[in-house]
Amino acid sequence: MNSFIFSLKNRIKYGFGKKGISALFITICMSLSACAGNSGVIGKSDSDDANEVKIYYVNSAETGIIADDYTLKSDIEDTDAVIAELIEQLSKNPDTFSYEAPLAGRIALIDYSLTDDSLILNFDESYNSVEHVTEILDRAAMVRTLTQIDAVKTVTFQVNGSPLTDASGTVVGGMTEDTFIYNAGNEINTYEKVTLTLYFTNEEGDGLVKVYRTVVFNSNISMERIALEQLIAGPNTDEVYPTINPETTINSITVRDGICYVDLNSAFTTEPYTVTAQTAIYSIVNTLSDFNEVNKVQITVDGNKDVKFMDSVSLSGTFERNLEINIE
Repeated sequence: MNSFIFSLKNRIKYGFGKKGISALFITICMSLSACAGNSGVIGKSDSDDANEVKIYYVNSAETGIIADDYTLKSDIEDTDAVIAELIEQLSKNPDTFSYEAPLAGRIALIDYSLTDDSLILNFDESYNSVEHVTEILDRAAMVRTLTQIDAVKTVTFQVNGSPLTDASGTVVGGMTEDTFIYNAGNEINTYEKVTLTLYFTNEEGDGLVKVYRTVVFNSNISMERIALEQLIAGPNTDEVYPTINPETTINSITVRDGICYVDLNSAFTTEPYTVTAQTAIYSIVNTLSDFNEVNKVQITVDGNKDVKFMDSVSLSGTFERNLEINIE
């Protein structure tokens, strides 16, 4: 069966605390799992024991995500039982007071659908009452836990049938384990949230505009890398404009003695936007200089600093924060 729709004719709200998802979700996922295959249920665990998974919780301070190792009691070949067990664990607070279960709360689920490997959860408008950062952390914990099941490749949230949007009005869309920033090569269990200060450009491309962006990230990644990755990704609003070629990748980024050393690939030298060389360079410098430990920035391209960016700005030296180019 490729598609299965389940409607809750009588929406019942279950309250387990201040967090945000209905406990009725447990019953829903028990039914939902009937649509899944009955083999290869857990496919993303790093453990040699297929029964070993991770349950993700929000810490009590609501500043990060903690993953606890968990051994499934159900037969991993029984999709129904595995989904039910994972949802049950996500819906009850663990013994330690330092964790909070993401599925314990007072939000009502209207209906859901499973089409192929896409799980869509449709909540009523009470979902919007969850504090913004807490909602992001809850969502990260849910998606990271549920996408360990092979039958669930993506999870999409809706509110009253409309796609969930972020603070800027951008549709969130289908989420995978990679949606929430983390280091796949060296995974750890702690996630944190941070509000970054990024500098994009104005429409004319000759000045910098300060933008704040809240992200959830794996604490194994440096803050400087997170900020630069977000800058390269570009703005999520039409009020400001990008400054760096989105094909740019970060070869390395380190901070030593107050200097942030940034090595980028050659795509950085190709500027697809209408922006001055100074504006592009200082979008990086001012963004990174927002961190207390960074006083100067050295930019190289594939290890080479004998480069003139846009044939006008030499990268041979270091750059300091330039407040005059900022547009307040």
